[in-house]
Amino acid sequence: MNDLNTADGQKRAAALAALDHLEPGMRVGLGTGSTAEHFVTLLGERVKAGFALRACVATSERTATLARNYGLPLVDLNDVSTLDMTVDGADELDQDLNLIKGGGGALLREKVVAAASARMIVIADSSKLVNCLGAFPLPVEIVPFGWKHTAAKVAEAARAAGCTENFTHLRGGEAHPAHTDQGNLIVDIGARCIPDPQRLAAALSAIPGVVEHGLFLGLARVALLAGGQGVRKLGQG
Repeated sequence: MNDLNTADGQKRAAALAALDHLEPGMRVGLGTGSTAEHFVTLLGERVKAGFALRACVATSERTATLARNYGLPLVDLNDVSTLDMTVDGADELDQDLNLIKGGGGALLREKVVAAASARMIVIADSSKLVNCLGAFPLPVEIVPFGWKHTAAKVAEAARAAGCTENFTHLRGGEAHPAHTDQGNLIVDIGARCIPDPQRLAAALSAIPGVVEHGLFLGLARVALLAGGQGVRKLGQG
């Protein structure tokens, strides 16, 4: 039984609700982060009880390790033509199911897997629903070569896209920078509010040295949001 009075209990409740969208024989993308880990754990328990999946693809090494511990049928994304569904968390989402992801540093793999899926289901506690994306710093994955120049271009792009508050910094700092599973760096844009996510996404994608950004636009079909009164669904599918 979930304790809906705690954030962790709400995350687990959202993950549990996502299990209702599964069908036997599916190929499933496994997200990264604390809420996604609840889903992987619950899915692993169901598979151990006899529920059969065709394949699973992990969006990070951390998720892959957890999935292996539960005996989930992990495969490389190259070994499947498409995924039936990906279940992942979000750092923020709005009513239109636009997302900020990448707080755990797995945004590149998360977006590749989401784009390879017929459906993306977002699971989160209700505090992640916002009116304007940006209070959570937007992660941007960049290559290490010339990173200061790339980071400056990222900050310029945020200003040009209307982000009046714009504190862009290297995650972990220069002394101990955070690295992604792909060996890249992350700069975070502290914008507070991103007035035009589409404009910013396009500008970031056009910067040489930017590998990917954490704006997930038009990818999620459904969001399952857990609060003190239970789980509610946004979107269709």
